[in-house]
Amino acid sequence: FLPYIESLKLTNLTIASPDMGGSKRAYAYSKFLTSDVVICYKQREKANLISRMELIGDVKDKNVILVDDMVDTAGTLTRAGDLMIERGAASVRAICTHALLSGNAYKNIEDSQLEELIVTDSIPLKISHNKVKVLSCAPLFAEVMHNLHFNKSISSKFIM
Repeated sequence: FLPYIESLKLTNLTIASPDMGGSKRAYAYSKFLTSDVVICYKQREKANLISRMELIGDVKDKNVILVDDMVDTAGTLTRAGDLMIERGAASVRAICTHALLSGNAYKNIEDSQLEELIVTDSIPLKISHNKVKVLSCAPLFAEVMHNLHFNKSISSKFIM
């Protein structure tokens, strides 16, 4: 994701986590990209139903990238994106390693304020969508396997 994010040349970049559980991941990205970080805090009444979501941090006039590991129905991710726009963000994109995209996911994405959802091809998409951009894992996996085979370091492939 990092080369793609850097290619966007976004000013006033802020990295966000759609929930408290992803805060460490968001912080790692923000540290690497030297950007601010914000976090969403959500409360659920029951499974898959968010009753309340709050934003910790300021996104006014920022270009926000939400960072997540997996997206299923895209409910949390799209609600977080919409909240950021409500709070004055200039734009909101999301990156996600594993895109399950089940149930109403495509409708949730379409109806949301997300400019794009950038995912890997770790899980093949059922359909293509104009807001969903797929990045291939193959070059990364190939380089890691090559380095392992020739006893070279792979530490540069991790952000911490």
